[in-house]
Amino acid sequence: MRNSRIKRRTGMRTIAAVGLVALVASAAAACGSGRTGDGEAAGLVVGTTDKIFALDPAAAYDNGSYTVITQIYQHLLNFAPGSTTPEPDAARKCEFTESTVYTCVLKEGLTFANGNPLTATSVKFSFDRMQRINDPNGPVSLLENLDKTDVVDERTVTFTLKESNDQTFPSVLATMAGPIVDEQVYSPDTVMPDEDVVQAKGYSGPYTIGSYDKNKLVEYQAFDSYDGILEAPKTTRVSTKYYATADNMKLDLQNGSLDVGHRSFTPTDIESLRNDGDVDVHEGPGGELRYIVFNLETMPGDTPEQKLAVRKAVAASVDREALAAGVYKNTYMPAYSSVPSGIPGAVEPFKDIYGAQPNKDRAAKFLADAGVPTPVELNLQYNPDHYGSSSSEEYAAIKSQLEATGLFRVNLQSTEWVTYQKERTQDAYPLYQLGWFPDFPDPDTYLTPFFGPNNFLQSHFEDPGISAQLIAEVTQPDHDKRMNQIEQLQRDLAQNFLPIIPLLSGKQIAASAAGVQGVEQTLDAASKFRYSVLSK
Repeated sequence: MRNSRIKRRTGMRTIAAVGLVALVASAAAACGSGRTGDGEAAGLVVGTTDKIFALDPAAAYDNGSYTVITQIYQHLLNFAPGSTTPEPDAARKCEFTESTVYTCVLKEGLTFANGNPLTATSVKFSFDRMQRINDPNGPVSLLENLDKTDVVDERTVTFTLKESNDQTFPSVLATMAGPIVDEQVYSPDTVMPDEDVVQAKGYSGPYTIGSYDKNKLVEYQAFDSYDGILEAPKTTRVSTKYYATADNMKLDLQNGSLDVGHRSFTPTDIESLRNDGDVDVHEGPGGELRYIVFNLETMPGDTPEQKLAVRKAVAASVDREALAAGVYKNTYMPAYSSVPSGIPGAVEPFKDIYGAQPNKDRAAKFLADAGVPTPVELNLQYNPDHYGSSSSEEYAAIKSQLEATGLFRVNLQSTEWVTYQKERTQDAYPLYQLGWFPDFPDPDTYLTPFFGPNNFLQSHFEDPGISAQLIAEVTQPDHDKRMNQIEQLQRDLAQNFLPIIPLLSGKQIAASAAGVQGVEQTLDAASKFRYSVLSK
């Protein structure tokens, strides 16, 4: 947080030097490889409906961008497949050397894919750059507790923290805020365009990008000099094909021109694929959260009290169980807190305060007590492509639920993802949809990024008491005491503030052609889809 307060975990971007003809030819070859021929020679093709926002880590805080970033950048610490503990990646070791000083020693002989050395200077540059650029669409809020980064020697770097005993800082180094970039090719104060990222190769992850047609086709080659937490990539060549609709992705998987489909099939698609003998459906630990954000400045209501009453009335009017069963065929579960069920410290205060089922009388009383005239007009924005094609059905259902009470009139509108990301940070949407994938496996990733000052939601929510509670839980070394603090935070937020209304939480789901290996290995609590473990 600003003013020496911890804020973080906010859980959220042209073509390289090849001709168009070459790109089209390579795309055709990649998309036709699928299950046929020798697997290593043909490569492996992954499909997704996600969209890339940016390849520069300073400007990317969304799942589509981070899938690419996961393949090409290294972190000091990272999560090995199946692990919830950050372990050395580019670092040889990291440890607290003082209560506010975290020290990392790098491995010897590290290089970026362009051949430039990766040193402690590269690490300092990367973190200083992230903080200096301070991009509103980037993950800089994860570094709010970082005061400064210093080089001790060529392979040693120290992080001085604003608050001591930060229980989550090692995990922060393994998040979207932690990729290491080459100081010789990246600008220290401006975001690098995608085409420059591809050409400069100032990254050191398991793969390099061979060709790049944004949100159409990305082709990867294994980086032979990679020295990190993972084994060498099991598949040397991987292509990612981007789909406008899940229907086409499903058809390509079934007809053999796609090896793996990940994010996002519709619930109906998943049901169908489970019955296809040539396809395997894989599930991993959940953590995804779907929710409505309120812009506290532009939402309906003449006073803060009236705005709060509107939020409470909405919370008492939505039917989460109907959304989970009717729209998502129980591939999602109702969510009654910003910390999803199953995460340590999770409680369900929205169920206790507003009810498991819609309660029109309770909603009406919230509005009447605050003097809010009805029906309240809600301008509700959602995104039709980034969170899966069922978003349209989901938000049509929410509109119907709210209007069925007679207390609301909902103007429902949708916007494509890249525009959506820009406009929501410009106060264009009074109420809007977002989804969240955790930055790392800890309950704070659902709290500080949402409710700390200058939070990534751009909701204009800030409360000194909540900020103090966030600091207390992050710096509490006693596990049981910390879990109690996290539980109380959830109750206070649900009772007194409600800058978001949680709706649903879901599993990680991917589908693959029979014979593809490694998919379940990467569907873990760290929520990093790693191509390096996939093979066929």
